[in-house]
Amino acid sequence: MLQLDAPTAELVGTAVAALAGRRIAVLTGAGVSTDSGIPDYRGEGAPARTPMTAQQFLSSEAARRRYWIGSHLGWRAFASASPNAGHTALAALENAGIATGVVTQNVDGLHVRAGSRRVVELHGTMRRVFCTHCGQVFDRRDLAVRVEAANPWLDVPDDVLLGPDGDVLPETADGFVVPDCSVCGGMLKPDVVFFGEFVPIERFQEAEQLVRTSEALLVAGSSLVVNSGVRLVERARRRKLPVVIVNRGITRADQHATVKIDGGTSPVLTALAEALAAQ
Repeated sequence: MLQLDAPTAELVGTAVAALAGRRIAVLTGAGVSTDSGIPDYRGEGAPARTPMTAQQFLSSEAARRRYWIGSHLGWRAFASASPNAGHTALAALENAGIATGVVTQNVDGLHVRAGSRRVVELHGTMRRVFCTHCGQVFDRRDLAVRVEAANPWLDVPDDVLLGPDGDVLPETADGFVVPDCSVCGGMLKPDVVFFGEFVPIERFQEAEQLVRTSEALLVAGSSLVVNSGVRLVERARRRKLPVVIVNRGITRADQHATVKIDGGTSPVLTALAEALAAQ
């Protein structure tokens, strides 16, 4: 584990004092997965990106072709990413009965693979694809096999500039055959919330319930630019719950934090988990 500097270690001690003896809800963002090789949208050094909107995807065949080839090119690297120490620390907190679960803005599935059992994936998951016409759900791994069979010319390089949502920016999409539903021939869409879409109400209610049944909120790796995250912090603030934020750089809720730790999530969450488990 990376050694914490003295100021960070002192803040971790303050956070432990605020969280000790409480059932903790956890909210995570892209910063938790950067140590797994998945870049952040907004963190320091993040490449400038213009994510595809839901309207573009649904209304333009050319946009869908661009999306699917880019998504497939990044799929191998995205799917092969492994949980890091931050994911493991949060799973350990849940296994110890300290954390009530994780609400995540990430679509990478790494919390599940790390062993967290109650995970609310606010923005969906790249593990699944569904048909917008008949509703049939497909495993992304099966779809990848179909994509390569329909596009045998496609060369998937070992090194790609991966995006936070598991895609890359393709040089061209010319000639790419877009996969369709093998049941009804309808349009396929990844089971993720695109820019311009709302988080499904029942999913946000599940996240609210997790916070409502907890006694503290731990935010990790999120700048809280997305409104759904800010709303959960507001729910905790209204109940006067301790709010601990671990993130590199400022967030939209720093002024409401009981403790703000400006640092990497892997070492800080590991230290927090070890100290809380020892209480």
